[in-house]
Amino acid sequence: MYSEAKKLHIIEEVLKIKSESTLSALENFLKKSKKNEDVGKTSDFRKFSGIWSKNEAEEIEKIIFESCETIHPDDWK
Repeated sequence: MYSEAKKLHIIEEVLKIKSESTLSALENFLKKSKKNEDVGKTSDFRKFSGIWSKNEAEEIEKIIFESCETIHPDDWK
């Protein structure tokens, strides 16, 4: 029963979504998830492949580059 209540909660949240891009991303995720279930061989990373838009991926890449690729000389003291 708990999983049924969880499903209803998710449906309620989906009904509140107004962004077409968010709905498309969710739809793509569900399609890929279903496809992966059918295959029976999924890795945790493949489930999330392709759910970001190009702009979101570029933003994340920029943040990683700016924060991880920067050497702070004082950190070595």
